[in-house]
Amino acid sequence: MSDVNEKVSDEVIVSLLNVEKWYGSNNVVKNMSMKIKRGEFLTLLGPSGCGKTTTLRMISGFEEPSAGVIKIENESVEMKEPYQRDVNTVFQSYALFPNMTVFDNIAYGLKVKKVPKDEIKTRVEEMLELVQLKGFEKRRIDQMSGGQKQRVAIARALINAPKVLLLDEPLGALDLKLRKQMQLELKRLQKKLNITFVYVTHDQEEALTMSDRIAVMNGGIIEQLDSPKNIYEHPKTKFVATFIGESNIFEAAVNEVKEDCAVVGMECGRGSILPDDVSLGDNIYVSVRPEDMRFDTESVEGFNIKAVVKEFIYIGNITKMVATLSNGDEIKFTRLHTGKLPQVGDVINVYWSLKDGIPIPTETAAELQALKNVKIG
Repeated sequence: MSDVNEKVSDEVIVSLLNVEKWYGSNNVVKNMSMKIKRGEFLTLLGPSGCGKTTTLRMISGFEEPSAGVIKIENESVEMKEPYQRDVNTVFQSYALFPNMTVFDNIAYGLKVKKVPKDEIKTRVEEMLELVQLKGFEKRRIDQMSGGQKQRVAIARALINAPKVLLLDEPLGALDLKLRKQMQLELKRLQKKLNITFVYVTHDQEEALTMSDRIAVMNGGIIEQLDSPKNIYEHPKTKFVATFIGESNIFEAAVNEVKEDCAVVGMECGRGSILPDDVSLGDNIYVSVRPEDMRFDTESVEGFNIKAVVKEFIYIGNITKMVATLSNGDEIKFTRLHTGKLPQVGDVINVYWSLKDGIPIPTETAAELQALKNVKIG
């Protein structure tokens, strides 16, 4: 098989329309609609219990939706059995046959389909080479390491040439070093084969590393479906801003909108952001990533936020600085080991580049009311 283009097709291969899943009175997936493109690596990301694995299982056929339509290649599949859908699933537990050899595990699906022996041998050998296990044909599964078992599970899923490969936390049982290695190998494999991968994880770094797009899930809904870059740099909700990496969140009201900036009042002082997407009187959150936070000994135009340096945390190639605002909230800065840093106890003036202060709408009436009760500085 030849390498594919970097571009993902615009053609939709899997679609969910108004999909719901109820377990008794528990609504775990809520009115979900989503389109997955052919050849893309899409990750369902969220905390435990957010509905991501249930969504994957509904696509695979292991769970039946309570409502809505699921289509694969434009054909409704809600009533089809898992084996009737052109998808395969890789689980965290591997689900391999420990009493069989690597060859027999990978060949299992082809044998069930009664594929001729010569063709099975050829296809298994091709798959072993693809997952870098050539020479392991006769090895028993209980003699394999965790990473090798995961490769066998992936090879067994891929040998049937599914249109879509579903992966449910497949690297969760591996140690950190091996997990990072397998992330890169999985991405390489997906690009080489041009198979659509739908991947479930709760690991934000894993999702950012591997995905073409990420669906961030919370409480059974998709809060944002976008590229890793847009999700990190332009979160649409407070949950996305805080779940993906670290973020400093300021509760604010838009006090003034000028041509080049908007002035926002906060309990801890005053700041500025770009005027796009906000209006006078809006109650918003302002999200600023720790690496985008700035400080100075002098005041900065458009800002009146003071903080006291509390502590420094050394993390390999970066230093994390924690400071306390006048309202008692803590904010974080991250810096490479370059430049002069203040001392613990120093008072600093806090600011950010206008483009780095991301406005986020308040999400519920309760939050809106809470913001109205805040004393705006």
